[in-house]
Amino acid sequence: MNSQSERVTSGIALFLSFAILQVYIGVGFGQSGPASGPSETAAATPQQATGSLSVQGGKAITVNGASAITGATILSGASIETPVGVGGTVSLGSLGSLQIEPNSKVTLEFQDGSIKVMLLQGCVTLHTNSGTAGEIDNPQGVAGKTDPKADGVVRVCFPEGGAVMTAPASAERRGGLFGLGTAATIAIIAGAGSLVWIPVIFPKRNPSPTTP
Repeated sequence: MNSQSERVTSGIALFLSFAILQVYIGVGFGQSGPASGPSETAAATPQQATGSLSVQGGKAITVNGASAITGATILSGASIETPVGVGGTVSLGSLGSLQIEPNSKVTLEFQDGSIKVMLLQGCVTLHTNSGTAGEIDNPQGVAGKTDPKADGVVRVCFPEGGAVMTAPASAERRGGLFGLGTAATIAIIAGAGSLVWIPVIFPKRNPSPTTP
């Protein structure tokens, strides 16, 4: 009788041990999987700002040493070079845009609230929207800036002439100085310092002969 009781007790103990082991194994597998939930979304890396390239005439320019055409994505820090006769524009969404004239070399950096251009050669025109600070530098230093309090435009050429032209965006919307248009306004500003006044010489008039 005692032997039978011992066998029953041993069987019950073995069953309980097996059941407890199964519980521990289930808990272990449940904790070994990757954590998921709202914390993963909160820790996600913010999306990097990007620009979109447009090239004149469906041709190609060089971005970071590789050929790029209209529709290419431009990232901050990109080195852009345009060949002779081909220009391009980088649209930066709510920040603004950068027009790059032919035969130019630039480095473009941008993020929320700012655009910075390093102009190594050629001419560029930077358009910034209100809330964005724009700056164009060249190897000699800062060449032009826009005011983040309003829409702005700044055009810089380097090294030929070293011309720097700025105009408020309001003038762009009104069609330039005296309504002549943006291109005419820039031409007037650029040429104002080089006007040469040429005196007009009228031929001498002989006085009418006196009547005796």
